[in-house]
Amino acid sequence: MGAGASDLAGMEPGGKVPRAGLGDLPELCAAEVLLYLDAPDICRLARLNRAFRGAAAADFVWDAKLPENYGHLLRFVDEAKEVGSRSEMGKKDIFARLVKPVPFDGGRREFWLEKSNGEICMALSSKALVITGIDDRRYWVNMPTSESRFQSFAYLQQIWWFEVVGEVDFSFPAGTYSLYFRLHLGKSSTRYGRRICSSEQIHGWDKKPVRFQLSTSDGQHAVSQCYLDEPGSWILYHVGDFVASSSEQAIKLKFSLAQIDCTHTKGGLCVDSVLIYPKGFEPERVIRAQK
Repeated sequence: MGAGASDLAGMEPGGKVPRAGLGDLPELCAAEVLLYLDAPDICRLARLNRAFRGAAAADFVWDAKLPENYGHLLRFVDEAKEVGSRSEMGKKDIFARLVKPVPFDGGRREFWLEKSNGEICMALSSKALVITGIDDRRYWVNMPTSESRFQSFAYLQQIWWFEVVGEVDFSFPAGTYSLYFRLHLGKSSTRYGRRICSSEQIHGWDKKPVRFQLSTSDGQHAVSQCYLDEPGSWILYHVGDFVASSSEQAIKLKFSLAQIDCTHTKGGLCVDSVLIYPKGFEPERVIRAQK
């Protein structure tokens, strides 16, 4: 009878209590733990044992990581005519797809989710911008490169009137975002496997500062300026911040970069892209212009 009592109490023969491990954790409890982690940590835990592996596939875990308008974002995936049915995708599959770049506007723009927190990022190539004189090869040259996510940038040789303008009309998830121009002073290229930067054509940027402007359809404005005086590396020049109040309503952005003093020419500048990131997310060096 004593042995039977020991068995009922969960004891092994000999009076030893079996040791519980992470593998004995109920799947629902494991899922509750995963709710507090970011996506990379969830994937690492899923490799530990069966309980976390099963919990990591639960829709409600990944639903908490997705932006509230993820259904709208998936329409861009549909428009890209990618293989696979959305109806067959679980929330984990949806998150995994949206953290990869989703191209639109003929590949000139793309967005993706930042995998650590599920917040949206966007990039516009130089080909998505209106650049004064871009079709005249005396002024601008399109150069292939591995240093751009779009595999090319616009290089300014020389011009009097320098102006780059762009627009975005998009339903951003509610939050605060920062807009940047990604620029490089000097011609960046690779020779014999080594990165080089030519500064031969850099001129005119020390005479007057460039002016950045940002405005939104709901009345937000930002104006700033700074000198371009740091050659040799790609830099994110901060244009301004804006607030998206609702993911249900699109917000229209207009932004520009200009130096239109025609008393002198300027040149030697690479214009790669415009980037929109959640405020505080800065994957590259940032210069904040003077307001």
